[in-house]
Order: sequence, then C-alpha cells, then structure tokens
Amino acid sequence: MPDADDVRRIALSLPETTEKTAWSMPTFRVAGKMFATLPEAETSIAVRCPKEERDELVLAEPAKFWIAGHEAGFAWVRARLSALEDEAELRDILTDSWRQAAPPRLTGAHPELGSPSTG
Repeated sequence: MPDADDVRRIALSLPETTEKTAWSMPTFRVAGKMFATLPEAETSIAVRCPKEERDELVLAEPAKFWIAGHEAGFAWVRARLSALEDEAELRDILTDSWRQAAPPRLTGAHPELGSPSTG
C-alpha cells in the first residue's frame, strides 16, 4: 500500500514540481499551480479530476474515492492511500493530476507523461 512518502517521492519526480505547506498540509505544485495535497494526517491525497470523471470514480469505487464537502464545487477528488492497489496506481493518479495543472510548455516537453484529461 502506498504511503505519504511514496506520494512525496512520485510527485516531486514530476517535472518542475515543488512542495509547499499550505492549510497546514503538504501541497504539490507545478509552475505554481497546485495538483495534489496530503490531507487527513497524510492518509489520503486530493488531486485534480474533471467533475464528470470524478463523479464516475466515486460511484464506481466509493471505498477508494470521495469528494470532500468543501471541494464539491471544484474539479478535485480524494483517494484513500490504503485503498490504492499499488505504487503504479498512485503514479497514474498523480501524473494525471500533474498534467491537468502543468502549462502546455511542460506537457508538450514531456509526451511520455501523456496528455491532460479534458473537463
């Protein structure tokens, strides 16, 4: 099961990512835009996710994904680290969120990271 150290290591391995404490929790940013946080005593992650996809994720896997009340109006979803299958799933989630926040110059320079979700 992935943990907060895995989140930090994977997030910081993505191009131009920095870690900054905000709201008393670690946040991860690319080019100044936040793409992940470690809330709930670092037992979960909050990541960018288009609302349509987010709602589908929560319905399909409610033990893994949920929407925090204060984030309901935004394109963010939470994932319980203990419910993730492995580090590969965590990497996919973080990379997808990074792509949504990264500027085109970075996504274009790193095609190996895929293209951003739309939404």
